[in-house]
Order: sequence, then C-alpha cells, then structure tokens
Amino acid sequence: MHIFVTGGAGFIGSAYVRAVLQDDAVSVTVLDLLSYSGNRDNLPESHPRLRFVQGDITDTDLLRSLLPGHDAVVHFAAESHVDRSIAGAEPFVRTNVLGTQALLDAARVAGTGRFVHVSTDEVYGSIDEGSWTETWPLAPNSPYAASKAGSDLMALAAHRTHGMDVVVTRCSNNYGTHQFPEKVIPLFVTNLMDGGTVPLYGDGGNVRDWLHVSDHVRGIQLVLEKGRAGEVYNIGGGTELTNRELTERLLDACGAGWDRVVPVTDRKGHDRRYSLDVTKISEELGYAPQVGLDEGLAATVAWYRDNRAWWEPLKARAL
Repeated sequence: MHIFVTGGAGFIGSAYVRAVLQDDAVSVTVLDLLSYSGNRDNLPESHPRLRFVQGDITDTDLLRSLLPGHDAVVHFAAESHVDRSIAGAEPFVRTNVLGTQALLDAARVAGTGRFVHVSTDEVYGSIDEGSWTETWPLAPNSPYAASKAGSDLMALAAHRTHGMDVVVTRCSNNYGTHQFPEKVIPLFVTNLMDGGTVPLYGDGGNVRDWLHVSDHVRGIQLVLEKGRAGEVYNIGGGTELTNRELTERLLDACGAGWDRVVPVTDRKGHDRRYSLDVTKISEELGYAPQVGLDEGLAATVAWYRDNRAWWEPLKARAL
C-alpha cells in the first residue's frame, strides 16, 4: 500500500509515519510545509519506502502532481493551536478548510482510494455530563475548532456528493514524544526542567481526556483498514483529568512544587470539559487504548529529559 500523508512531519503525523513504516508492505509520501510545528527531524533521515516533499496543501498543482499512484490519503495537516487561532484565525481557515478542500479535489481527480480525515473532539464544543457520540451536533467554540468542524463537513460532503471513500476520525488530547513545546505537556515539562514556572488557566477545573499518540495512530490505522466509508469514529484515551490534576502529575514527575505554578486569566471561550464515547470504534474495529496514563507520562517526561537537542531550538525559535 502506498499512503499519502499530509502533515507527516508534525507530532501525530510523524508518529503515524514511523508506525506504518514498520510494515514492509507500506510505502509513504509525506507532504509537509515545515512551518513552525513541522520538523523534518521527526522522520527518518533516509528510508527506502519514505518520500518527503516540502509543500503546502493549498497548492493544487503540487497536489495533482503528487497524488496519482497512491492507494490512500491520511490527512493530518492543520493549524492546531487554540491560542494562536484566537490571536489570528485566517491561517486556520486557509489551511484547515481551504487546504482540506484542495486535497479532497485532488484525491478525487487522481482516483485515490480511502481518504482518512484526522480531526478533533474540540468540534463538539463542551459537555457537562456524559460523553459525545459521533452523532453529537457540532458546536465549536474557538476559531481553531470551527475551522476543523468546517473541514470535517467538507470531507463528509465529498463522500455524499461525489461518492469518495472518506472516513473522519475525532481524537481527544494527544501526548507523547516529539510534540511541539507550545502544547501543555511538553511546555510544562520543559519549563520545569529549566527551573521555570508553568501557567494554569482559571481555576484549573477544565477537564480533558488524554490519549497517548501511539494509541491514536493505531486507531487511525484501524479506520484506514476497516472503517466504513462516510462514517465518523471517535478515538479517545479513556483518562479524564482536570488541568489541575494534570499539573500535579507533571510537577511530581519533574520533582517540582506548586510554587512553580502561576495562575493566569482563563482563555477566551475555554471549553470546560471534553469526553469522547469510543463505543463505535471499539465494537466495530476492536480498538482499545493500550498505554496507561502513568506509563505514558513517565515515558514522555523521560524522552524530553533525554532529548534537549530536539526541543531547545524549537522553543527558542517559536516561544
């Protein structure tokens, strides 16, 4: 199988590429713009079944030259940081909505097979009780989430209008190695390692479900191989923590105390709680998360401790 992966030099995309290249029957073309969060070092420097192309998913001519001959598309490329979207939404609309539509059009013209569109639980908004199923109405509250909701709908419309073999996945908060250090876990870990402080929004009571990136990419591959066309599949980790609880775990892991935590004004439109129901993917495709939070956080902290050469230049350049 020859898979076309957009955003394959980012955190989740590169984890996916590294995982599928373990299968000798798979070859991969990665398209990545290498903007601030994309990093060529996240991928093997050279690999006989990996082709890397630096480029933009809004470049229709490039897409149409690259896509023929591929059996599937796995679409990770996106602007993905909520705070950045609040500061300026235009790049999120351009990449997430217009870029996704350009990719869908090019895949349809090329006759590419399955198209997996990787999305987020943030499109659902916020939920006080229970968990979201895949049929829950979309109610995004940030420009980032709104742009992802728009891209989800364009992907599903391509299935309904053109009969494309499209499947959408929506994941909870990912963590693991190679995550850009503006995200909460690597930001906290690297700040604490350097003797710095960490911010805690509002009262720290916002709840997120945490998913190890290796479980996420395994779920994506199940959807690629066995998911039903035109369907949405939630992929969650089954571990909900308040931001305060997560902060406490990271302080403990880094040998730091609460004196290193600085309360900050809550984010605009900050969703209170996310929670995904994963019954559908579990019953249909046999998905279950395998990496427990304690194990996953310990391994993640250890990786950042041992890989300063990877994250220090990124942090100095972007933060």
